[in-house]
Amino acid sequence: MPGTKASEAIRREQILNAAYRVAVHRGLQGTRIQEVAARAGVSHGLVLFYFKSKRGLLLAVLDRLLATTTILHVGEDIRMIASPIESLLALLRQEMDRLSSEPQRIRLTFDYWTAGIRDREIRLKMRTEFQRYRDAFFPLASDVLARDPERFHGVTPMGLAAVSVSFINGCAIQAMLDPAFDIAQHLLAAENLLQFMHGAVVA
Repeated sequence: MPGTKASEAIRREQILNAAYRVAVHRGLQGTRIQEVAARAGVSHGLVLFYFKSKRGLLLAVLDRLLATTTILHVGEDIRMIASPIESLLALLRQEMDRLSSEPQRIRLTFDYWTAGIRDREIRLKMRTEFQRYRDAFFPLASDVLARDPERFHGVTPMGLAAVSVSFINGCAIQAMLDPAFDIAQHLLAAENLLQFMHGAVVA
């Protein structure tokens, strides 16, 4: 029945949200189904009914984590910027701010990355999603290079996309390691590096 399916979807979402909160605070190794069930206000058996095992639950949390971390949203405000290099810088600013504001999310991402060393399914999920995130920068990187091919001589769109993502990931890692990390300074350095390549320096 439609009502039953809706309530099941809500209950599953409730368990997933609880599992995410537990994993963020306890890490993957410290996540226990009993604590997830308690946080979700359901029985241990109901968690297993929906996710079969702790592994199944953690894989579902990984899917949720990747869906909210590696999806690139290019808003209309960025699309309306006439200069490709300025659009790229605006996108870098957006993503640095977004990912660096949630160090616990980044810590959990690295926890999964470590687990992926021995777990092929986790490794492939993460590799696929992070490659998709990098590829999402490709069109804008292509526009930057097309606008000034001489200035960026020898640079490929994928190379520029990879460097852009490196700036973002580096900022996120620094924010995770150091609560006092100055995101604005990291962004200014990234902007100056890109602008230096483009022939100008940000004041």
